[in-house]
Amino acid sequence: MAFDWKSLVGSVAPTIATALGGPMAGMAVKAIAGGLGLDDSASESDIAKALQGASPETLAAIQKADQEFDAKMAEIGVDLEKIASDDRVSARDMQKSNKAWIVPLLAGVTVAGFFGVVFWVLTGNVSLESTLLGFVLGQVSAKAEQVYNFYFGSSAGSKDKTSHLANKS
Repeated sequence: MAFDWKSLVGSVAPTIATALGGPMAGMAVKAIAGGLGLDDSASESDIAKALQGASPETLAAIQKADQEFDAKMAEIGVDLEKIASDDRVSARDMQKSNKAWIVPLLAGVTVAGFFGVVFWVLTGNVSLESTLLGFVLGQVSAKAEQVYNFYFGSSAGSKDKTSHLANKS
């Protein structure tokens, strides 16, 4: 199983992680590579190798790269949260217009799967290695969160505004 470096980046560098899933992915990968001291031509596998077993200093470097990336995006007028929000809105609008049954079915299976895995873990019916278990639990919880964000929206914009206001005072 390959190391999921994007989950690590998501927890340490949220601005870069947001960009990884959109049209600014190339810039985001370059920002991570730069923060890790890799050259601009570093591949995703190079980044994964550099992040595997990351030290606190490495995580701090990624956080610094995230702050610089955020400043660069603001400088050129790119609002990554608006891009992500518009993406969710277009997906919701598509669902409203074509009334596909597959979207609610997949959402239900995803959320049921999340609760199933949590129940499985809490009842002690698991004999997986803890690293693998953590990975599985992280993946199913992230997917359940995506379902909730699709149906109920995200508070990321509100959280970011609060953070920016706190940093300016």
